[in-house]
Amino acid sequence: MKLSEVFPVQNALPSSSLLSFRLLPALHKFWLLSQNPSGAYSASLISHRLSLSSSVRSSIRGVVKLSATEVERSGISFEPLAVKPPLHPTYDLKGIIKLALAEDAGDRGDVTCIATIPYDMDVEAYFLAKEDGIVAGIGLADMIFHEVDPSLKVEWSQKDGDCVRKGLQFGKVYGRAHNIVVAERVVLNFMQRMSGIATLTKAMANAAHPAYILETRKTAPGLRLVDKWAVLIGGGRNHRMGLFDMIMVKDNHISIAGGVTNAIKAVDFYLEQKNLKMEVEVETRTLEEVNEILKYAAQKKTSLTRIMLDNMVVPLSNGDVDVSMLKEAVQLVNGRFETEASGNVTVETVHKIGQTGVTYISSGALTHSVKALDISLKIDTELALEVGRRTKRA
Repeated sequence: MKLSEVFPVQNALPSSSLLSFRLLPALHKFWLLSQNPSGAYSASLISHRLSLSSSVRSSIRGVVKLSATEVERSGISFEPLAVKPPLHPTYDLKGIIKLALAEDAGDRGDVTCIATIPYDMDVEAYFLAKEDGIVAGIGLADMIFHEVDPSLKVEWSQKDGDCVRKGLQFGKVYGRAHNIVVAERVVLNFMQRMSGIATLTKAMANAAHPAYILETRKTAPGLRLVDKWAVLIGGGRNHRMGLFDMIMVKDNHISIAGGVTNAIKAVDFYLEQKNLKMEVEVETRTLEEVNEILKYAAQKKTSLTRIMLDNMVVPLSNGDVDVSMLKEAVQLVNGRFETEASGNVTVETVHKIGQTGVTYISSGALTHSVKALDISLKIDTELALEVGRRTKRA
């Protein structure tokens, strides 16, 4: 998004404004700070961080205030989210929302609503937790309601990452009944899935301590960023977002390259030739492969940052797991690289795995086989009937 799209200076400022060419660079800096991936800032905080004069700060606040409609329409908010979504260079979150709504609406829209609900009827609906869990997707729900109808008023008593108990009403939305019902299923589909992921992540993250829990790329197609956002909300950490942001040498790469040493040599050569710096992880399946990598790293300067210890957690017939091989591998590495345990990771096994000294524990189950958290959106029937009687519709 361009600065001019969020701060339409020419149309937003009165003719008597102090805005001049000296203010434009300040606005540009303001825009850059507001897009800072490390955090979200209020308008006043950003202007103070720029060490601007009071008159310039006042003018900037005027731009923001006068262009509030444009900012709102753009979907940009200066209020910090409880947990911000992870970064992705090409992922269009608003596009995903529009796609989900269009998928539901088809070419006719909600024919049931059209047939049964007067378009100008207002109602209030509330979100109800039907089981205990970690709520996630509140920030996304706000975006969906705004996309359907910017006039809908949404309020929450909880924030992303909070624990909700069965029976808790944790949010409400007020406005046109037709638009609330149109948004309902898309909002719930995202929230239920994200809350399920966050709930499982929280359980695993707590049990794995002091190791960190990671998800994988085993996400729902098209929902990569949403799934990984839910993991962050649940207290986990993100593994690589995709194929572009980390080199991860897996078993197929190793087989094709002719061994783990050849694969790492090729990675080091590639990064040096391209003058690139990024995290590099290599998968190992045996202690011999771990030793081979350590031997190479002792002789050559390498870009390697992490060693994956795959399937070194062995299931036992009694339901327990043997982590002795994993523990030995961690001791071999001895802190020279980060370590990541993968394979046979469950809520039941993750605590024992976390006690081996491994840095990270990754689990595809966080996103590929998640159980949705049961959440519903209920219309306040009494209010709806009262409105209906008042307008002679009930």
